[in-house]
Amino acid sequence: GPEGSGKSHLAMAWAAKVGAAVIGPDAPAPSFLAPARPTLLEDADRRPADVTLFRLIERADAQAPLLMTARAAPRAWATDLPDLRSRLNALMVAELQSPDDAVLEGMLDRLFRERNIRAKKTVLDYLVRRIERSARAAKEVVERLDEVAAAEHRNITPQLAREVLGFDSGDEDPE
Repeated sequence: GPEGSGKSHLAMAWAAKVGAAVIGPDAPAPSFLAPARPTLLEDADRRPADVTLFRLIERADAQAPLLMTARAAPRAWATDLPDLRSRLNALMVAELQSPDDAVLEGMLDRLFRERNIRAKKTVLDYLVRRIERSARAAKEVVERLDEVAAAEHRNITPQLAREVLGFDSGDEDPE
């Protein structure tokens, strides 16, 4: 799925539940993981050498499952190994899309609550219709709204959201 679609969030929840080894985007490629255990490989489309990825896929089974996150589907990954290509083509894929209105509203609401802010529905509705559909964008706008509201001793309202998002009063109605 695309950046901000929730891949890492969901994958880390799975890893915590099953006690998986986590190979993050900045970690060196593992030589081999022993004993076999569940493994999460983040950003698999931009990571390990073909041989390492092939070994991780080969050792995955019911007792040691492998979960990989990526922005592109495995069929689109570049590889020079024919055996790896066949395995990548055979992988089960779950594609995540950008959040819809309900999911984005839930993200915004959770982000506000984490800051002990009870955002009104009018604020959530305003933001859902105007920000990029990603977790990153939701986090950034909530942080900025909190900072501005605290600095200016204001409540978080659609009017404040309009100002923070950079809309002039003539651009649109804050509702």
